[in-house]
Amino acid sequence: MVVVFVLVAVAVLALLAGVHRYLWRRLIGDTTLPGSLARRAGTVAAFVLPLLSVGALVSSRSGFPFALQQVLAWPGYLWLAALLYLTLALLAGEAVRPLLRRFLARKDGAAGAESEERAVAAVAASDAGSGSTRTDTTPRAEAPAAPAVADPSRRLFVARAVGGAAALAGLGTVANGTYGVLRGPSTKRITVPLAGLPRSAHGFRIAVVSDIHLGPILGRAHTQRIVDAINATSPDLVAVVGDLVDGSVADLGPAAEPLARLESRHGSYFVTGNHEYFSGAAEWVDHVRELGLHPLENARVEISGFDLAGVNDVAGESEGQGPDFARALGDRDRSRASVLLAHQPVVIDEAVEYGVGLQLSGHTHGGQLWPGNLLAGFANPTVAGYERYGDTQLYVSRGAGAWGPPVRVGAPSDITVVQLASHQA
Repeated sequence: MVVVFVLVAVAVLALLAGVHRYLWRRLIGDTTLPGSLARRAGTVAAFVLPLLSVGALVSSRSGFPFALQQVLAWPGYLWLAALLYLTLALLAGEAVRPLLRRFLARKDGAAGAESEERAVAAVAASDAGSGSTRTDTTPRAEAPAAPAVADPSRRLFVARAVGGAAALAGLGTVANGTYGVLRGPSTKRITVPLAGLPRSAHGFRIAVVSDIHLGPILGRAHTQRIVDAINATSPDLVAVVGDLVDGSVADLGPAAEPLARLESRHGSYFVTGNHEYFSGAAEWVDHVRELGLHPLENARVEISGFDLAGVNDVAGESEGQGPDFARALGDRDRSRASVLLAHQPVVIDEAVEYGVGLQLSGHTHGGQLWPGNLLAGFANPTVAGYERYGDTQLYVSRGAGAWGPPVRVGAPSDITVVQLASHQA
């Protein structure tokens, strides 16, 4: 097992080194002159930026001082996103590069031919003006054609044009994705008919938020934006479906404090996500309880008209605190409507087995960074949105924050108000 891990780590490092080498060649080596200030600065950046990314990843898992994590996080994580989209943009540019070269070569050839025609016409006009007729067969010296653009100059122009366009597209994508995260999540609304829900509970609204990911980048202001957005919907109940934090209570407790101001008629409920088990799940469960949220640790409560259950995340199995569906749902009256809070959508099979009417999940971020949604689809039954599995319905939120790079592309963050509908209404 150790050997496999080492081989995978070496393969990943080799891949990253190759990608950075490719970026340096296309963005720096091909576009700058040897010895120039631009080349020296680009070469330094090619070494420093990946080191910052490694530092950001390692510091969050190695107990580095939180202030140092914050210093490393912004440049380190943003470079990871930039690396992805710069590479994709440059790879797309490889198809454009030969076409642009061919276009310039044809343009140069056409310009040379036109110049030659002008020179021949000028010679003919000169002969006519002098009144002379040429009877000898001695070839006249041809007028020199306009010099074509030197091939090295053409290559430099193409490299700069393609590299500049790729840099603009890649960095622009990252900038727009960062703005989307820092602006805060949008609010979505869906209506879900729920079997067994009484007429009295028709229209019951649950504000679902997942994957807030408080950490060295997203802090108290991010939490406050989310709380304000939820309170603006006037929900009947708030469900915080895991991955609240990436760090300890000591470092992030103040960032989570705005959660105490969540407003709803039936309270706020919380279940753990996998990242809580990287951050001290027991301490966080206690802390959110102090903030007024109700943790559901493989537990169930009766809400007006339906059962609300919650299970621990599957990552808790390493601590003997994994999901326990029998404890949360085993003895309930199945004639009652039921809603299950479970961080990862992969537990949908257990939800179906226990007759759950609706499972609310997160975890996937909707892929967060395109084409991450394609990869997320291999590991999750549903990447985002609503689907039905037999008699059990599943809704997966894209989450309100971001893990790693504070960037989202093709998967905007959201808070979802799920309105329950009664078949009797």
